[in-house]
Amino acid sequence: MSNKVQKAVIPAAGLGTRFLPVTKSMPKEMLPIIDKPVIHYVVEEAVDSGIEDILLITGRGKRAIEDYFDDAPELRMHLERHGKSQQLDALKEIARFGGIHFVRQREPKGLGDAVLCAEKHCGDDPFAVLLGDDIMKDSTPCTQQLIDIFEKTGSSVIAVQKVPREHLNRYGIVKGKECGENLLLLDDIVEKPRPEAAPSSFGSIGRYVFTPALFSCLKHTTKGAGGEIQLTDAIRLLMKKEDVYAYLYQGKRFDTGDKLGYIETIIDFALEDETMRDSLNAFLKKSVRR
Repeated sequence: MSNKVQKAVIPAAGLGTRFLPVTKSMPKEMLPIIDKPVIHYVVEEAVDSGIEDILLITGRGKRAIEDYFDDAPELRMHLERHGKSQQLDALKEIARFGGIHFVRQREPKGLGDAVLCAEKHCGDDPFAVLLGDDIMKDSTPCTQQLIDIFEKTGSSVIAVQKVPREHLNRYGIVKGKECGENLLLLDDIVEKPRPEAAPSSFGSIGRYVFTPALFSCLKHTTKGAGGEIQLTDAIRLLMKKEDVYAYLYQGKRFDTGDKLGYIETIIDFALEDETMRDSLNAFLKKSVRR
């Protein structure tokens, strides 16, 4: 097994039921954060972490994701003819995401099953997993931080953050021993526990780096919470074979799979845009006074 993480897996096959009816015909990963879809930021994080071999796990009705990352020569020529250089530059930004591959999850059997679809692509190599709902914002990409830890320890590592008590039942909650700055050696991880049964307040936030041993664990994982193959349950099996770490991520995380989280993401990104900041601030202040 190589100690170099050169592959990323991005599960993007979920049905997006929390955003119905719009997700009936539009993948939730294609919901726009102003002028770029959510999936753009996730792929960008992988590329900015030095990964050029990216596998997107999609499903039925997700063709728009493939089209987004495909070339569009007619559109490029139209923009060139009309001198729309700013829009052309935006298309060229997508073109730098060169090494993207696609495979379909045939049935919505859960996150664990979606990651297992990547086994042939990843083989015996370690790989990062980035969930398509979560956008991370930090000076150093979250995935890069996990890769740095993996290369030091040679062990799988997952990103976690402190979760409000009332939201513990939405996450995989970890239990572990401190073994370094912002680092835990895991003893356990529980999928969506009741708050009173949660082993801690630290929840998994959709960024992982795994050894290829995870695939064997996924094959032996039975249906768990929600009647699905849970990645969390496979991680529990992996912990019986080898060390698994949790990294307390200090950056910003946006959950775009949640309606309020999606709105917060748009506002945060808009406030960073110099062309919108002042007008948006004025609108928000006016709205608060109502």
